[in-house]
Amino acid sequence: MTAGASFWTGQRVRLRGIEPEDWQAFMEFDAHTGHQRSVDVLHPPRSAERYHAWAAEQSVAAPDGDDFRLAVEALDTGDVVGSLATHGADPRSGRFRYGVGIVGEHQRRGYASDAVVLLLRYMFGERRYHKCEAGIHAFNDASLALHRRLGFVEEGRLRDHEFFAGRHHDLVLMGMTAPEFAARHPFGKL
Repeated sequence: MTAGASFWTGQRVRLRGIEPEDWQAFMEFDAHTGHQRSVDVLHPPRSAERYHAWAAEQSVAAPDGDDFRLAVEALDTGDVVGSLATHGADPRSGRFRYGVGIVGEHQRRGYASDAVVLLLRYMFGERRYHKCEAGIHAFNDASLALHRRLGFVEEGRLRDHEFFAGRHHDLVLMGMTAPEFAARHPFGKL
């Protein structure tokens, strides 16, 4: 990172807080059933006003410890192309979970990998966490491949763990430790 550059800016994306005007991007994300299922579950339709209120709430919400949600903004266009969130952060054990979602037409452009490296550099290098965990639907080949490329290791599988589209689906558990991350993605100099 060069002097004056933002820690939160990578090669392709910038991670930033959610702004009230981001409501429409999140509403468009949720209009895609496949996107909703790949990052969470299918939700009933919500009104534009509900998305507007949600984005306004997110824009002023304080992090809950080290659990937070960020917008993923493409550097080349300035568009919000997805979001990233940490959850289950446990400073005592040094472990946290995270999820990332990039909306369909923006996938396979390197946005997710850039965003995840920025997040892990922060959580491992600034917040002193030791391990990151991710749960990925077994049918999500693209996400499984992304995590393997980043250096995550498959640690297990929860059989028939999630239910949607009329049947149960396996959840693949993946993890990466801080030393494993640093070996692939050095922290750099001050």
